[in-house]
Amino acid sequence: MNYIGSKLKLCQKFLPNTIKSVCGEDLSQKTFCDIFAGTGIVGRTFKTSVKKVISNDVEYYSYVLNKNYIENHRPIENKNSLLEELNNLPLIDNGFIYTNYCLGGNGERQYFSDDNGKRIDTIRTAIENWKEEGQISDNLYYFLLCSLLECADKVANTASVYGAYLKNLKKSAQKELILEPAEYELNDNDHQVFNKDANKLIKEIEGDILYLDPPYNARQYGANYHMLNTIAEYKAFVPSGKTGLRKYDKSKYCSASYVKDEFDNLIQNANFKYIFLSYNNEGLMSVEDIKNIMSKYGIYDLAQTDYQRFKADSNRFNKADSTVEYLHILEKR
Repeated sequence: MNYIGSKLKLCQKFLPNTIKSVCGEDLSQKTFCDIFAGTGIVGRTFKTSVKKVISNDVEYYSYVLNKNYIENHRPIENKNSLLEELNNLPLIDNGFIYTNYCLGGNGERQYFSDDNGKRIDTIRTAIENWKEEGQISDNLYYFLLCSLLECADKVANTASVYGAYLKNLKKSAQKELILEPAEYELNDNDHQVFNKDANKLIKEIEGDILYLDPPYNARQYGANYHMLNTIAEYKAFVPSGKTGLRKYDKSKYCSASYVKDEFDNLIQNANFKYIFLSYNNEGLMSVEDIKNIMSKYGIYDLAQTDYQRFKADSNRFNKADSTVEYLHILEKR
C-alpha cells in the first residue's frame, strides 16, 4: 500500500540492523511489540526471527491486515480456491460501497469505478456470510478480508490517501478488481494482534523490544484511510460530507497540545527493556522533546538516516525530497 509513514524501505537494513546492534543478533527468545502497526511491515520483518510478535493498531483496517500477516502463521487449506470462487460471483448492485462511493450509486463520490464498487460489495458480503454461517475459520476470514482490502486499495481512485477522490477515473482505477492472495510468513510461533488505544494496551502487555511508530503530525489516519475501515467493518452508517467520512476517534499523537504528555505516559508505562521510536524531523515533537522524555526512564541514544518523503507531499512547494528519519533508542531502567 501507498501508506503514510510506511517503514518498508527502512526495514530493508536500517531498522533491523540498528535494533540488532542494541539487542543482540539473536532475537529468537525475544518478544517484539509493534504497537502502532499500520500495515504491519515492521512486525512482518521480525516475525520469523523473534519468539513472539505483539501487533496493535487502533484502526480496524490495520487490525485486519495484521490478523492475517502477523497472527496467521500456519498453512490454510483451500484459501486460493475460495479466492477464485469470490472472483467469479455474480455481482450485486445495491451494496453499501457502490451506493455511497461510486458515481452510479449516488452520482457524487467516485472512490471506485462502478464495477469495482459492486465487486467490493459482492466479495465483502460473501466473506461475511461465510463467517456467520461457520463455513470459514477466523484465520481464513482475516486472510480473505486482508486480500480484499489490499486489492481494493490498488484500484482506488485517489491520489494517495482517502481524504479525497479524483474527478476522473485514473488508469489504475479503471482496472478490474481481481482478488489476489495476501500471503503471510509461516513459522511455528503464536503471535497476538490487538485493536486498542496504544496507551491503554501498554498497561496490559510486556516483552523485550517495543517499537513505536506513532503519527508524526496532524494527519489523522482515521480520516485518511476511512474507506478501508468502511470496507473492513462493513456496517451501515450515514456517510458525512463530500468525501463520505465516517465517525472516527482522533489521536492525541496528532495534536501539538497533547502529544508530549501522551508519549511520556506511554514510555512510563512500558514494561519493555528496549524501546525504539521512529520519528522524523518534521514531527510535532522535536528531537530535544523526545530525548528529554525518554532520558527520564533510562539510557538514551539516537540513530538516524535520510528517508524519501511520502509521495503525497512530493509536489508541494518548498518541500525537500527527503526527510531525516530518527530512531530514538531507550534501554529502560
